[in-house]
Amino acid sequence: MFRNRMIIHTAFLKLFLLLFMACHTPTEYDRGIRPSPRPVMDIDGNVYETINIDDRIWMAENLRATRYRNGDPIANVTTAEEWETIDRGALIFYNNISSYDTLYGKLYNWYAINDPRGLCPPGWRVPTERDWVSLINVLGGESLAGGKMKARGTQHWRAPNVAATNESGFTGLPGGMRRFDGVFTSIGEISYWWSSTETGALS
Repeated sequence: MFRNRMIIHTAFLKLFLLLFMACHTPTEYDRGIRPSPRPVMDIDGNVYETINIDDRIWMAENLRATRYRNGDPIANVTTAEEWETIDRGALIFYNNISSYDTLYGKLYNWYAINDPRGLCPPGWRVPTERDWVSLINVLGGESLAGGKMKARGTQHWRAPNVAATNESGFTGLPGGMRRFDGVFTSIGEISYWWSSTETGALS
């Protein structure tokens, strides 16, 4: 965890907290080509703005896709009981309120993140823990990165939202979470993002 309540989560025990997901593309960078940010579209036709941070392209919005890359649907799990026991990919709007989707995106469980059918648009992937650590370091370390990634002001973040500059362009929003037991909590206060790296397996 780092300052300003911006939390990067490494997957734990297959199903833990339901978190937001930011997709990240490594392809051009890994081939030695300086990438340029450009909008990206998911399988449902949603278009996302992207940003370049240290020659890595990140989505500047949370994912809203309802299907895997091959077109298979992701289960929309509304009840706490099913969320707690499900052993396959699932998504939900915060508190089952669909109007949150445009601003905050959807909440996905670990099974959706880890599904081989792929959740991100083609050419994109869920960031690894190493990707997140690199991003935090580029933005000045754990004591500074949170503020540089947060949307400014108190329109979305609960006051006082001090030190939020969004100078990275990441525009992190406080979409809250759904716990492993299906309870929704902390909208306006906390942001979580998935890592594709399981606990104890830094990569």
